Amino acid sequence: MTRTIAPASERARDLPDAVVRSRGLLTGYFAGLGVVMAVWGTRIPAIQESAGLDTGGLAAVLLAAAVGMVAGLQVGGRLAEPTRLPQLLTSGAIGLAVSLALLGACRTPIALAAAALLFGVAHGVLDVAANGAAVRCQQAYGRPIMSGLHAAYSLGALGGAVLAAVTAHDSHTYVFGVTAGVTIVATVAAAPATRCIGSQAADPRPMETVAPERLSELSRSRLWLLGLLAAACLLGEGAAADWSAVHLSGLHASPAISAAAYAGYSAAMAAGRLVGDRLIARFGAPKVVRAGAFLASIGLAAGLAVTDVPFALVGWAAFGLGLSVTIPSLFSAAGAGGPRAVATVAVAGYLGLLAGPALIGALATATTLPIALMLPALLAAGVAVLSHRALENRW
Repeated sequence: MTRTIAPASERARDLPDAVVRSRGLLTGYFAGLGVVMAVWGTRIPAIQESAGLDTGGLAAVLLAAAVGMVAGLQVGGRLAEPTRLPQLLTSGAIGLAVSLALLGACRTPIALAAAALLFGVAHGVLDVAANGAAVRCQQAYGRPIMSGLHAAYSLGALGGAVLAAVTAHDSHTYVFGVTAGVTIVATVAAAPATRCIGSQAADPRPMETVAPERLSELSRSRLWLLGLLAAACLLGEGAAADWSAVHLSGLHASPAISAAAYAGYSAAMAAGRLVGDRLIARFGAPKVVRAGAFLASIGLAAGLAVTDVPFALVGWAAFGLGLSVTIPSLFSAAGAGGPRAVATVAVAGYLGLLAGPALIGALATATTLPIALMLPALLAAGVAVLSHRALENRW
C-alpha cells in the first residue's frame, strides 16, 4: 500500500500546541520512570544489606514488587479512561516516588515487602497511564512517536544507572529520598500541563496512513497474539538483564567486560528506539519489527555459538538493537483496543519479563547456560515470523 505521509516539518507546523506539549510531557514521564527504576534496581544489594535479608528474604521483597506491578497494571487498565489519564499519570508518579522513599527508610523484611508492593502498584499504574496516553498522543500526531518515547525510558534508565554509580558511596536512603523529592516536585510542577493530555483525544488528527479498522476494537485472538509476542520480547530483556554478564563471565571475561554486555545491549536498544519512529514511518511496523527480530535472533545465536568475548558482546548488542522497536510497536497496535488492551498486553509482557530469568536458570541447570540462552533467540525468531499477523494494517 502506498504511503502518503507528509514531511515531518509540514506536520509539525499543523500540530496543535497541546499535542506538542503532551509529547514533551510524556517524554519526561517515560524518562523519569526509567531513572527511578534504575536507581531502585542498582541499589537492591544495599537494601538487602541494610535489612539483613538472606537470598530468600530478598526474593520475597522482589516478589512483592512483582505482584504489586501486575495488580497495578490491572487496576490501571480498568481506570485508564481517556479523561482519567492525567490523574493516573500524576498519582502514579507521586506514588512511585513516595514508595521509593519508603523503600529507602524501611529496615525490616515486612516493612520492605509492604513498601515494595506499593512500589509495584504505582509502577504498574504509571506504566499503563504513560503508554495509554502515548498511544493517544501518537494518534493525534498522525505518525509514529512511540519508539521515541520508549527511547526516553531507556535513556532515563541509563542516566539513573550513572547516577547510582556516582552516588555508590552514599546511603541508599539518601539517594532514594533525593530522587523521590525531585520526582515529586517535577510531577507537581507539571500537573497543570498534564491535565491537558486527555484533551487531545477530543479532536484527534486524521490519520491518512492508517486503515479505518485501526481504531476499532481488537479481536481477542489478535490481542492475545500481541500479548504472547510481548512476553517473548520481554523474556529476552529479562535474560539480558540477569544473564548477559554471567554469560560473559563464563567466557572468562573480567567483571568490567562482563558488565559491558548489558551496557552494550541497553545502549543499542536506546539507539534503535531513537531511529525507530523514522524507520516505521518509512517502511511500516511489520517490516521493521520482522527485520529487527531476525537480527536479534541471529545476533544472539551467533554470539552464543562462538566462545569469543568480543563476538559475544556484539551478539548482545545486536540482540538489543533488534528488539528495540518491538515493544513500542506492540503497545501501539494494542492501543487500537484502548487502555485496557494496552494493559492486557503489558501484563502478558511483564509476566515474561519476570518469569524469563528463572526459566533460563532452570534450563541452564539442566543443560548449559549458552544452550539455555538460545531460548530468547528462538523466541525472537518466532516474533519475526508472527509479528506481521499482529501488526498488519499498523504503522
